[in-house]
Amino acid sequence: MGTTRMRRNQDADWDAWPVTDYLAENYRRLHPCDIGVIHHHAAVYRRIAPGSLARTLELGAGPNLYPLMLAGAASRRIDALEPSAANLGYLRRQLDRGPDASWQPFYALCRSLDPALPESGTEALRPVRVVPGTVDDLVPGTYDLASMNFVAESVTEDSAEFTLFCDVFVRAVRPGGRLLAAFMERMPSYRIGAGPVWPACPVDEAALRAVFAPRTTGLRISRVAKDLTLPEYGDTGILLLTAKRPATEPATPATATGATATGAPAPQG
Repeated sequence: MGTTRMRRNQDADWDAWPVTDYLAENYRRLHPCDIGVIHHHAAVYRRIAPGSLARTLELGAGPNLYPLMLAGAASRRIDALEPSAANLGYLRRQLDRGPDASWQPFYALCRSLDPALPESGTEALRPVRVVPGTVDDLVPGTYDLASMNFVAESVTEDSAEFTLFCDVFVRAVRPGGRLLAAFMERMPSYRIGAGPVWPACPVDEAALRAVFAPRTTGLRISRVAKDLTLPEYGDTGILLLTAKRPATEPATPATATGATATGAPAPQG
């Protein structure tokens, strides 16, 4: 009897990520889980003085605009790091032409929770720089804050590779820098629309603590309940994380050979 080979990040064709179906399933309207994630992330940004972060990172940005919008008051430059050709095209069109009308309810909620954000989503996205690349391209200690939404757990079936992505994510910020993340809870490999099955690594709170507790300080994890208004991805909810890179740890590089990360099905991420 044969065994199924574990798929790693490099085994998926991320350039063919189904942007249209993904947005239709997750982001053409504001879902309850979006509200939970935005409340959580906005509380972090609201405590940061406007313009006080020189450079921040959205790792595996995908086509989800609201994590980028949320950083629009605190950060003077937001790097949207993304390997997928399909997602890069969407991000560039949104920055060139302004965000689709469907993002307006998302941004209205963001701004209601953080009044320091500019009047429009278009203005909030002005600090964004679309950066083609993977985690291999990250220089440790570059950022004041790194954000990652529905990425590390949604691009590989290999728990060791998941850990590697999270390690690189932590090291991307300077010592003392902030970390902000959202993860699909216990999500198996998944399908968007009628397309192929994409690799995922089911994680729970214990798994996140095992990865992040040795690498961070001030670790906090909270949970958003499963959103029944979304398609069935097999998840049990969303886990939200905040932490800091220890201030005394030296900025030592971590190598992530062949790693590419992109945003994944996200209720959100």
